[in-house]
Amino acid sequence: MLLDGKKVSQEILEEIKLAVDARKQAGKKVPHLAAVIVGNDGASKTYVESKIRACEKVGFISSHVKLDESISEQALLSEIEKLNNDASVDGFIIQLPLPKHINEQKIIEAVSPQKDVDGFHPINVGKLCLGMKTFVSATPFGIMQLLKRYKIETAGKNCVVIGRSNIVGSPMSILLSKNDYPGNCTVTLCHSKTQNLKDIVSKADIIVAALGKAEFLTADMVKQGAVVIDVGITRVSDNSAKGYTIKGDVKFDEVAPKCSYITPVPGGVGPMTIVSLMMNTLQAVEVSD
Repeated sequence: MLLDGKKVSQEILEEIKLAVDARKQAGKKVPHLAAVIVGNDGASKTYVESKIRACEKVGFISSHVKLDESISEQALLSEIEKLNNDASVDGFIIQLPLPKHINEQKIIEAVSPQKDVDGFHPINVGKLCLGMKTFVSATPFGIMQLLKRYKIETAGKNCVVIGRSNIVGSPMSILLSKNDYPGNCTVTLCHSKTQNLKDIVSKADIIVAALGKAEFLTADMVKQGAVVIDVGITRVSDNSAKGYTIKGDVKFDEVAPKCSYITPVPGGVGPMTIVSLMMNTLQAVEVSD
């Protein structure tokens, strides 16, 4: 069965819109999300535009700060400081990746934790580790929502996360092991140094593939009835009009028949990531009420 992120994200967007309408009627502040994009990376521009469209759907105010690729690190830090001090902005994101001459970690740490709706600031990551209420980074948050909405049983399940990035893999492993629903899994976090990867993955009840290698997970690595979450989005060159096809980390056509549930690419985790950002922005404005 498909875990349809497109469908679930639309349901959540409707819920957020109702909450925004209620805020308007009560004379409360309308949430304002800002996005900062540096340079002209095609994938980043597409992603930011989809976030702006989502803001329009739910009735958020959105603003878009476009900066030249050659901007200095200091000038970017000044732009972040302006957003930190702008009372009209409830949350903002810095679209990654940044140009090579800019220290990403330094930029992430410059964002006010109260406006860090991407959930990347060390303070918010620390709160996540301690099980405190915080902004959870959008992709893991979206995956948890998908598991919840489809009522996937997680307690006591053997879960394998492939990939240990700070944006997906690591927070995913924390969320799935916490004492909550979804959660209470026994989690194994695999990475490039993991030995016997195929053997470990083939025993998993739930697999989260987040390593960024197109069609890495094949049918011989997946047990019958497993739940598979595909986080990968890789542009693979082909002869189509666009010149590329989007592939996930899972070889969908051969893995899907073995799964009880699986996310498609596109239309699975991607839409959930965007809607989670909207949920975090709504949370930001509610905290400041």
